[in-house]
Amino acid sequence: MYFQTADIEVALWIPPFVAFVISFFTSMGGVSGAFLLLPFQMSFIGYTNPSVSATNQVFNVVAIPSGVYRYWREGRMVWPLTWIVVLGTLPGVFIGAMVRVHYLPDPKHFKLFTACVLLYIGFKMVRDVLGNSNGGAKRESEARFREMVKRNTSPKGAAPAPATTVTCFNLKRLGFTFYGEAYDVSFWGIFLLSFIVGIVGGIYGIGGGSIIAPFFITFFELPVYIVAGAALMGTFVTSVAGVAFYQAIAPFYPNLSVAPDWLLGILFGAGGMAGMYLGARCQKFVPAKAIKWMLSGVMVFTAIKYILNFFGY
Repeated sequence: MYFQTADIEVALWIPPFVAFVISFFTSMGGVSGAFLLLPFQMSFIGYTNPSVSATNQVFNVVAIPSGVYRYWREGRMVWPLTWIVVLGTLPGVFIGAMVRVHYLPDPKHFKLFTACVLLYIGFKMVRDVLGNSNGGAKRESEARFREMVKRNTSPKGAAPAPATTVTCFNLKRLGFTFYGEAYDVSFWGIFLLSFIVGIVGGIYGIGGGSIIAPFFITFFELPVYIVAGAALMGTFVTSVAGVAFYQAIAPFYPNLSVAPDWLLGILFGAGGMAGMYLGARCQKFVPAKAIKWMLSGVMVFTAIKYILNFFGY
């Protein structure tokens, strides 16, 4: 099938199938999978126009709600954390979109930028897995949650909602408990991180979840079972804004493909919707360390491949 905006031809079943497989695994770590779909689109189906960033965000808009719904249903959404992420990333997304169109329209340079982003995220997560000596409380609460799932999962596979309670939320601090362990983080620290992530995510077309989730896990030492829902919801809201912005500025760049390929994005999103729902449902049965190894391995491999390609290898 020919997709006019993307200027590519690909079988109709490939986008939803690939998106399903990627999203099933990445959603366990609070990542929509868009950060891996973009390299797939550029390297395997030849979609290298600037509009690939906007199409990637269409995927997020269609696919993410199913995963967020599952995390909400299981009581694993810390809403104040989500809203801080949204408020911080939204301005950055608009800035990132302009940087993408003005300064990174060349696929070769954009791939190098993509590699740098993936490499940083991947090594950050590897460092967390190998040297997480200060995350005792986080590991204990995660282990407690997994033990609860083993004891109390019903025949239908539904686990009771974890004990997550917000204890403090103001312009200075956010505090909450997760299975008896207390967590306290800086409001402005999360906001500033979210703003920077929004710029990078706006350029890349990922909404920022794949960047902010590893930071929450490693720098703020938050449990992955809580981070996932907030990161996905933040990615959804910022992706809606990103798609609208790319569509709005498209008429000002008649010689560039800026607006998303809606049909391609929706096909990716349909597969991602099913993958995210099942991934969010299965996450509680998978050890946090396994999720982190999986995500970091894929990111580092993809980044190295792009860097080698940039230098002609």
